[in-house]
Amino acid sequence: MKCMKCGCESYKSTTCEAIDMGYGLLVIRNIPCFKCKECDEIMYMGDVVQKIEKIKEIVEKRLEDLTVIDYEKVA
Repeated sequence: MKCMKCGCESYKSTTCEAIDMGYGLLVIRNIPCFKCKECDEIMYMGDVVQKIEKIKEIVEKRLEDLTVIDYEKVA
């Protein structure tokens, strides 16, 4: 896959994302992604974005000040 930012090759990896939900912080670990070898840009496939949105919806109902989710365990 080519990087959308710089056009260089990217590789499969995982990442961690912190999302400010406005009333608390959601941290999702081990998210599958593609990382650019040159500029470190992170890109998600469409199905991963959909799962992240679903995780956000679920957590929104029970969010505390800090919630940490492992993507691999809930996806």
